[in-house]
Amino acid sequence: MTHDPSVLAPTYTRAGERAVAPRYTIPDVEMDPTTAYQIVHDETMLDGNARLNLATFVATWMGDEADRLFAETYDKNMIDKDEYPRTAAIEENCWRILASLWNVPDVKNSIGTSTIGSSEACMLGGLAFKRRWQLARRAAGKSTEKPNLIMSSAVQVCWEKFCNYFEVEPRYVPVSDEHPALDGSQLEQYVDENTIGVVAIMGVTYTGKYEPVQEIAAALDALQEKTGLDIPIHVDGASGAMIAPFLQPEIEWDFRLPRVHSISTSGHKYGLVYPGVGWVVWRTLDALPDELIFRVSYLGGDMPTLALNFSRPGSQVLLQYYQFLRLGREGYTAIQQECQDVAKYLSKAISEMGAFDLWSDGSDIPVFAWRLKPGHTENWNLYHLSDRLRMKGWLVPAYPMPDDMSDLTVQRIVVRNGLSRDLADELLDDIRTETAWLDGLSSPMPTEGQQPGFHH
Repeated sequence: MTHDPSVLAPTYTRAGERAVAPRYTIPDVEMDPTTAYQIVHDETMLDGNARLNLATFVATWMGDEADRLFAETYDKNMIDKDEYPRTAAIEENCWRILASLWNVPDVKNSIGTSTIGSSEACMLGGLAFKRRWQLARRAAGKSTEKPNLIMSSAVQVCWEKFCNYFEVEPRYVPVSDEHPALDGSQLEQYVDENTIGVVAIMGVTYTGKYEPVQEIAAALDALQEKTGLDIPIHVDGASGAMIAPFLQPEIEWDFRLPRVHSISTSGHKYGLVYPGVGWVVWRTLDALPDELIFRVSYLGGDMPTLALNFSRPGSQVLLQYYQFLRLGREGYTAIQQECQDVAKYLSKAISEMGAFDLWSDGSDIPVFAWRLKPGHTENWNLYHLSDRLRMKGWLVPAYPMPDDMSDLTVQRIVVRNGLSRDLADELLDDIRTETAWLDGLSSPMPTEGQQPGFHH
């Protein structure tokens, strides 16, 4: 019996490890699987530590049982409902759970779906708006040209994509010191007969603050009484739709407001599931035009599908159901409350350092932002602090606010499940140390080439 000497060779003396792996062309010959694994494994060590990434909203920890379930189900195809009927049933369980959580009037008369993430969910919500508007306009014998969608200038980039891809005019209501979020006060200047809907954000990406959906709905009610225009709301609850039901149940932002036609969320944010899964739910069956639902024959089965994607992972849907079963209302409340407690603990400590003013404190979603106190220094800015913290392993982004507030730079922390009080103290020590180092400068730091830490 002969043995392949390359298999017996120490890992880093094998042929594949003794050369630079090809980057842009497929190799001519096979490679030992353990060698290929080691190359990819080693390259990903150059990535950051996900647990220390305080820029992302996306879940980075679930636990051993979830990891095992993920490994057992990663081959399931969500679209293949004939092959995986129980996975399909679990998907329906999940969106009906969310519909109930969001106070839909009649769960049996609602409809929803899973998506790859909340960006796809938002696009489906926007498409339903556009198609309902088109159908109503055609029925009235009116033009269907030039639809528009109204939103805050602080929306996530997925809404810019929706308007670009599906040819809808975006009408951005600028944020300002006087109106730091869309609050309904300026809507009359933007709404007309071509408006397909208004987007309200439960958890603005820049600051973590809720937009007052109830006030926006009231403004649209008054506008309808004055003009006859009946404008629906889509709530982009990417983060807040999985926070408010547990931490602020008294806030009316969801299907309790008749003007809210649809709600989307990210299962992979505060839904506490690995990426990528999102959800969208419509309050009634007729809020989603039937022509947006496709019935296809696939692998011997006939099934409805209303997502933009076709084949996609089923494992994250199963993980969402696992979290609903595992945590329940009590567990979700405990986790979200701890995240908020840590966020408020951090924001209070940062506000007491002397160099910073809080822009938000984590009282809505567990996200907060701060700015450098005016007049504190001319020698450094928040981009420099972000760079210094990155050297310690922390990713804490700095970026300008949008539009009328673009001269204001803020820094933001997203507190997710897994950022313990102990880690928070380590972070505070590093912020204090690096702030003191920067305050000790006798001349200005260079500013060439500074870039925002993220763009949404």
